[in-house]
Amino acid sequence: MNSGKIVVVGSSNMDMVVKTDHIPVPGETVLSGSFFMNAGGKGANQAVAVARLGGEVVFISKLGNDLFGKQFSQLFSSEGIDTTHLRFDDERPSGVALITVDKDGENSIVVASGANAFLLDEDIASALREIENAGIVLLQLEIPLPTVQYVISYAAKRNVKVILNPAPAAPLPAEMLAQIDILTPNKTEAAMISGMEVTDIDSAGRAAKAICAMGVKHVVVTMGPLGAVICDGEQLKLVKTRQVETVDTTAAGDVFNGALAVALSEGRELEAAVSFACEAAAISVTRLGAQSSIPHRNELVAVQLDLATSNPVQ
Repeated sequence: MNSGKIVVVGSSNMDMVVKTDHIPVPGETVLSGSFFMNAGGKGANQAVAVARLGGEVVFISKLGNDLFGKQFSQLFSSEGIDTTHLRFDDERPSGVALITVDKDGENSIVVASGANAFLLDEDIASALREIENAGIVLLQLEIPLPTVQYVISYAAKRNVKVILNPAPAAPLPAEMLAQIDILTPNKTEAAMISGMEVTDIDSAGRAAKAICAMGVKHVVVTMGPLGAVICDGEQLKLVKTRQVETVDTTAAGDVFNGALAVALSEGRELEAAVSFACEAAAISVTRLGAQSSIPHRNELVAVQLDLATSNPVQ
């Protein structure tokens, strides 16, 4: 029987963030704005979210053997994350993300992957026992796709629940989709995978059904302030989210995925777990930064989760 432990396999980046009135168009220079650095990376954000929300988490990632890499390692340990399987690359730097955030909280991100792009199968070998004994494996796409496929295949064959956050958007092999328990695209990613335009709840539902038809067991399309659409191949449900004043959406998807994994590891049904995840993400968008925006469990305890109710999508 698998444990409640969550294994996160993914990226770590140092986020360099500029807050501006608007995101520049090509050729434009914007002089206004403030700057700060914050630990980020989709894998790291999700691992920190799991830890802060009460989950037991092992993080597998590759860092540069540099100042940022050492800072990351110390930070993860301070969050209570198991860092046994962090790998350090002597030849390549830690990943860096350049992020612009506008006055409405929307962002534009460019990532220099560094060591993240060299997290390979052989780096996973020593952690296979952890994966085999986990309850959930959570992955994203800021590491090489063959590594993602390797981990998903290994976990699926051992009946470990697989959650894939398909971000950043990329084409996904059919054989990999068939091994995924829960796929969590946003509307852009859902559109790319399904080949359908996704603009609202109805179109998200159609795209989710199309993706399920590709072999994914459950699809959860995150729609920002509109909530999330759940599909099991037949039935569609909308989980609403609490409306908040958005400051920065940078890590909202990562918080959602980390919270989803925690709730599922505690035995919640998918709909209730999505509601929990929506609430965590709603808190995160009210704050600047990636990991600096991730809430702790006691912040969610104070919120009535029944504000995020579920309704069928027609």
